[in-house]
Amino acid sequence: MPTKSNPESGDRHEAVTKPTYDAAQVSNEGDDMTDVEMLRPLHYRSVFISDTHLGFSGAQAEFLLDFLQSVECETLYLVGDILDIWEMRRRRFNWPESHNAVVQNILERARRGTRVIYIPGNHDEIMRDYVGMSIEGISIQRRATHECADGRQLLVLHGDDFDTVVQYSHLVALLGSRMYALLIRTNHWVNRIRQVFNRPYWSLAAYLKQRTKNVMRYIANYEEALVHEAREAGVDGLVCGHIHHAEIVEQRGVLYCNDGDWVESCTALVESYNGHLSLLRWSDVRETLSSSSSRTAKESVA
Repeated sequence: MPTKSNPESGDRHEAVTKPTYDAAQVSNEGDDMTDVEMLRPLHYRSVFISDTHLGFSGAQAEFLLDFLQSVECETLYLVGDILDIWEMRRRRFNWPESHNAVVQNILERARRGTRVIYIPGNHDEIMRDYVGMSIEGISIQRRATHECADGRQLLVLHGDDFDTVVQYSHLVALLGSRMYALLIRTNHWVNRIRQVFNRPYWSLAAYLKQRTKNVMRYIANYEEALVHEAREAGVDGLVCGHIHHAEIVEQRGVLYCNDGDWVESCTALVESYNGHLSLLRWSDVRETLSSSSSRTAKESVA
């Protein structure tokens, strides 16, 4: 199947921080509102998020809720590991209000008419028992095909089926999950110290990934396997999650999109109304919105 032209072809992207908003909103709102509140909502045709790991103490639920309260979309894809059943079973984690608020936001979207599609991953694989059903207006599917505004067809799946560690050694996968949880808890304290010195959020896990050859080889093999699956399906590209590595790259005529996670990088894949796909790293977007609102306020005073 011929691949349609794509503006991001051949490039790798960690984040795109050019949110869509109406600058007039800035001057019309009250002074007591935050920068993001003054500019919300950001409008997208489709939003893809995965690996939120609600139920895990390292989940950035407050950050995710801030993102969800700041965007509007026609279709919301939940691309797996939304709930971390593994961690909840192991630690009997107390379900905090911030995690519940995220779930309630998603349910409210479905009630208001947003098309919500939930594709369970390996950490919430119990939800695969409900594939083909609709719960509270949320359609649960094993995988989906998304048609972009420009006509491109994208396969949407979590991706754990193409992870050899998950498929062939469940014990190793569980041990890896526990080591990862320890790393994320360490990262929490690192960022508490960075906050004291007014430094932005930084991911220790992402830093280590980028500097470990075996990890990068694993990521490359994972991408190759998914690109092959998309080619077999005859689609133009794919959207996945699972490995917590946000990226958009074209390989052999297939567009590979990984929407990242909400534990380390706090990223989402978004589609504009003309079909353009981009990655948003929410910490960077907040800084962009803050700069934009400050600049607009200065111009209005001048």
